[in-house]
Amino acid sequence: MGTSTSKRTKPSPGAQPNNTTTPISSQPSQPEIQPTKTIPTLLSPKPTTKTPYLLPQLHGESLTIPGSKGTFRVLTSSSQQSTNPSSTIAVFTSSSVAAPAPGFHYHTHTHDIFLVTRGSLQLWNGSKCRVMRAGDFAYVPPGVVHNPLPLGPYTETLGLVAPGDWVDFFRQVGEEYGGVVLPEGDERDLGAWLGGRMKDVGEVDVHFVRGYEAPAVGEWEEGECVLPPGRGEGYFLRADSGPRWMLGGVMSRPFICAAQCEGRFAISSIESSCAYGEEVFGGVFLRFAEVDHCFFVLEGELRVLLEGGEWTAVHGGQSVFVSAGWVFKLAFGSRYVRVVSFANGEGLETIVHEAGEKFEGYVLPDEVEPVDRVKLKSACAKLGVTLS
Repeated sequence: MGTSTSKRTKPSPGAQPNNTTTPISSQPSQPEIQPTKTIPTLLSPKPTTKTPYLLPQLHGESLTIPGSKGTFRVLTSSSQQSTNPSSTIAVFTSSSVAAPAPGFHYHTHTHDIFLVTRGSLQLWNGSKCRVMRAGDFAYVPPGVVHNPLPLGPYTETLGLVAPGDWVDFFRQVGEEYGGVVLPEGDERDLGAWLGGRMKDVGEVDVHFVRGYEAPAVGEWEEGECVLPPGRGEGYFLRADSGPRWMLGGVMSRPFICAAQCEGRFAISSIESSCAYGEEVFGGVFLRFAEVDHCFFVLEGELRVLLEGGEWTAVHGGQSVFVSAGWVFKLAFGSRYVRVVSFANGEGLETIVHEAGEKFEGYVLPDEVEPVDRVKLKSACAKLGVTLS
């Protein structure tokens, strides 16, 4: 849970005590999206939004599954994205105190990821089980049995599923939540609730496995500090231990690249500093014709500018969604900025990898090399990204 918020962030007028849920009718109203190139602030993504928007801290489409003592906040899903529904992603935050696990299950077609940002999570992922803490990552491909157990005392994660329509499962088995953080006092039986609701939901890609022989919790292994070379392999990645690239003053620490997930999506920690004195890639505008981005700020201040608009500041705990086809540039407004970039394809992180250099250090350097304009143009041309 972030500690800094935008000046525009307001407490929800419909907020209820932590152990209650709020029906649709009592949710706070949202401003209408105007045809402007200044990024609007919303409290939850609009179902038909295919334009950029900012979500304040602890906002989004807020859902809770009774008995889970947790909350999902959907930051973007299929209805906000411009691509084919089968190529979309859903990005969400998850927060929970120590609570029961949902049960061992798998998805036939759906990709699933877990990125812990606070507290600890015990995750069974195929033949392995690890206790994950802040910065640890796991990828669960289709067909792999898994089960997340929040250990608390308070756990936060960032999640992604692809295709993005999968979050309809949360909507079908959950309830809207209008409280502040999560319903800690909800004592309903999670297993009984899910058992009853699963009879009524439509076709969803969730298949529970009874009598599953779960592996014991294991220690982190030496090999869990690299991205696997092949695609479709489930894996764990230890915090801050994966590969790193630098392009100018921008570092990318990928958690997963398109090569690991059949080209479906990419997730990376994008890090930089205002001390480097220039906007991203020397201040160029970027246009991804077919790739949407969701940027979730973990630390510092990210600045986003749509062509012809005004700069928008995005602070810790907030997210900004930039639709495919929009022309934008980025800048960093504080001494240290750390942003998790989610893209439904090869996105910003791939530009850093293609036009930059492998980086052996673990933190931002005091001095950086200038951007190689020739390599930048070549990388963007390869990806179909327009520079201006």
